[in-house]
Amino acid sequence: MSLPHALLGLLALRPATGYELARMFDGDLGRYAWQAGHTSVYPELGKLAAQGLAEVTEEGARGAKTYALTEDGRAELRRWMLEPQRQGKVRNEGVLRLFLIAALPREDALAVLDRTAEEAERDLAELRQVRAEHPDDASMLGEQGIGQLAAEFGVRQYETVRDWARWAAERLRAEG
Repeated sequence: MSLPHALLGLLALRPATGYELARMFDGDLGRYAWQAGHTSVYPELGKLAAQGLAEVTEEGARGAKTYALTEDGRAELRRWMLEPQRQGKVRNEGVLRLFLIAALPREDALAVLDRTAEEAERDLAELRQVRAEHPDDASMLGEQGIGQLAAEFGVRQYETVRDWARWAAERLRAEG
């Protein structure tokens, strides 16, 4: 995923200022999907406007600019969303640690697995609380449903990680 496409997607939901977009990355979007700060968002918005993918629709106080998606921007977002996802260079520290768990003594490996299960359980409970605060009564598509599909993915992912870590720890304990 790239920041330009994240911004195009957010602008497809509604026009926004750079400040509003940066705040979205400070919330659940940044925690669960993609992080970007003000120093990245503002220059990227300028590039999107220069490429004709977004346009300034309003200028407010202190130079605040409201950006909206253009038809070319909507077409680029659609192209990117519909193309098969390519796996480039992957850097996932959590998965790397799991690949290397066999390098640890059994008790340390069990500690890693138990901690992985506990962290997944904690994150799962937190995400379920967020979902409870934003019930499914909104459409799953459009601005009102933003995050509902992703949140359900996150719930299922945390459940899977928790269950896997518990399974792996049980197997390791049974061997010892």
